[in-house]
Amino acid sequence: MNVATRIRAFDLEQVERISRSELGGLARRIDEERFYPESIMRAFGNAGAYASHLGGRSGRADLSNAILSMASAAEQCLSTAFCIWCQDTLGWYVASSDNEYLKANILPQIAQGKSLGGTGMSNPMKALAGIETMRLKGVRVDGGYRVRGILPWVSNLLPDGYFGTMFHVAVEGEETPKRVMAIFHCAWEGLKLRLDHDFVAMGGTATCNVQMRDVFVPDEYVLADPAETFVRTMRPGFVLMQCGMAAGIIKNCIELMKQVEAPLGHVNRFLERQPEDIEAEYDALMADVLALAKTPYDTSDAFFRRVLEARLKGGELAVEAAHWAQLHCGARGYVSAGAAQRRLREAYFVAIVTPATKHLRKMIAELDAKST
Repeated sequence: MNVATRIRAFDLEQVERISRSELGGLARRIDEERFYPESIMRAFGNAGAYASHLGGRSGRADLSNAILSMASAAEQCLSTAFCIWCQDTLGWYVASSDNEYLKANILPQIAQGKSLGGTGMSNPMKALAGIETMRLKGVRVDGGYRVRGILPWVSNLLPDGYFGTMFHVAVEGEETPKRVMAIFHCAWEGLKLRLDHDFVAMGGTATCNVQMRDVFVPDEYVLADPAETFVRTMRPGFVLMQCGMAAGIIKNCIELMKQVEAPLGHVNRFLERQPEDIEAEYDALMADVLALAKTPYDTSDAFFRRVLEARLKGGELAVEAAHWAQLHCGARGYVSAGAAQRRLREAYFVAIVTPATKHLRKMIAELDAKST
């Protein structure tokens, strides 16, 4: 029996109720005060939001409900939707691995929202693409690895939480170090979290600077050694689930435009893009995303290219929808309490979070070059 069915049946109505009734009223506080909504994150776990996609490679993995849950939260608050993605991705790493210890001992806690955590893969993903150098270095010791380095930004982290990341290990006689991926616990000796960011939005995401000084990683917490094959297995799901963030903010921006049709429609009709234009593109995007969500372990280049295209479209449409929502709302959306200006600030995060728009275009170009 897989984790999704063993933990709790997924309840989309409950997820949507939490989003509307509880998260909606906190969105402004999360944005302005950088408030991390821990109780709501745990409530989503109780509704099964973090378990529905954890069927495992041998099970029936389907990302649809994870994406829809994320979208429901993103309609109200992108910071919280991003934290949901972090939590979902942490579980995705473990469920996609061959590590039975983590599946038995850690994954149920992640799936229920009892242990909250994130994904420290922004730097490794950029390093794999040749954009940055790997920031973490490890050495083999008895029973595991010792790891040193700094990850500038890892989100959804609490002092007792977990995150997954990758580090380099020098191999004797080899010019190129190997890559190892593992799960880290925030309370391990030598690991320090520091809240250190000043973003224009997304402040309530428990985003930390992670410093490691000879942190011991037991073999039981290693996801893949070496990590290349594992990364190819989990990366479609890693990227595709981010479309839930885009979907929610696009849908809400369409609603914001529709809300002002009565008082402002007589002049808004002269704007180049109308809500029905964005809605048609949104519907097409979601049809594609939910179709891709049915086979997240397809490791073919052709499938991954479709995932990258969907993620790219989601980021670009989120920014476009927020832009037109601001213009449709006008001054009433430009005040400090206006939803439109907040959605515009949040939408740019979808376009710059790893993999960012430029990163996505780079990967698509490389896949195209590879196929010719």
